Amino acid sequence: MKSLQKCRYKQIEKIFVERYKDAKTELNYKNLYELLICVILSAQCTDKRVNLITPALFKSYPNVYSLSKASLKDVKELIKSCSFFNNKAKNIIAMAKQVVDKFNGEIPLNQEELKSLSGVGQKTANVVLLEYCGKNLMAVDTHVFRVSHRLGLSKASNPESTEKDLNRIFKQNRAILHQGFVLFGRYICKAIKPECKECFVYDFCKYDNKMELK
Repeated sequence: MKSLQKCRYKQIEKIFVERYKDAKTELNYKNLYELLICVILSAQCTDKRVNLITPALFKSYPNVYSLSKASLKDVKELIKSCSFFNNKAKNIIAMAKQVVDKFNGEIPLNQEELKSLSGVGQKTANVVLLEYCGKNLMAVDTHVFRVSHRLGLSKASNPESTEKDLNRIFKQNRAILHQGFVLFGRYICKAIKPECKECFVYDFCKYDNKMELK
């Protein structure tokens, strides 16, 4: 039974790696500072919305030094169309101040140090590290969580435990799998009305409500 399960996992991994080996985040950024801001803003918000917000934000505050001295009211105004903009505005300003005061203006590329910054949790830290540094990490957002459960890769009730399950199954290619699961979940394995006819892992799907193909 275990050998069959391992074979199944290997097949899923192979399919996703082949399809998404060159995939990158859909967030628009030019440097580490912009990437970190984008990922913080993207929590419970679409990448498309973040990409509409950030050009004006980065024009006004192009680095951690300028953002650390920013007016909270001004930042809120710039990102007001983003979900939870009040908290996010406070967090990104606080994050910038921490980077300036504790890290001499250099955003750390260490998981624990990144997580010490305001607005940065496990998922955000991992996304930054796998995207910017190519680290062999898995980050679990809503898309990765949904895809992992529908494919029977995890039964965990929270992202942290789901990440542990995925890390146990996949020892390599985690960054590619993360990007693949995100894009697959965003465009094919949607939360509502998944595009089952377009699904390339339909035979592996354990979702009770998947469409019956004829």
